[in-house]
Amino acid sequence: MKIKQTIKTLVVGALLLIGTLAVLPVANTFADCGGVQTAIINCEQTGGDNAPIEETGVWGVLLLAINILTGLIALAAVAGIVYAAILYTSAGGSVEQTKKAMGIITNVVIGVVAYALMYAGLNFLIPGGIFT
Repeated sequence: MKIKQTIKTLVVGALLLIGTLAVLPVANTFADCGGVQTAIINCEQTGGDNAPIEETGVWGVLLLAINILTGLIALAAVAGIVYAAILYTSAGGSVEQTKKAMGIITNVVIGVVAYALMYAGLNFLIPGGIFT
């Protein structure tokens, strides 16, 4: 019975994820840099010997990586909260299942706070912050 319910939950979750990904906009290209279409960096981010860090391709890739990581953290946090909510609501009178759900929610909150602190630390360490 539990396996059947878990499979149903996973299938519904997968369908929701596929539906969400289907409506996301396709990445726009910034420019045609030397015949190559690029959406990661624009042609002005070629850098040079004395160029500021914000004008280099590495900066563009760093911003992209941080944005992707932020999205994945948010997705994992939402998935964790949904899973914990399902556990909590289906606990009935099971104290063990309720404890497990509350533990998952606590871990998700700790993870989101830790990521927020890391993000704030990066803004402090990187000259000018990440999104300047």
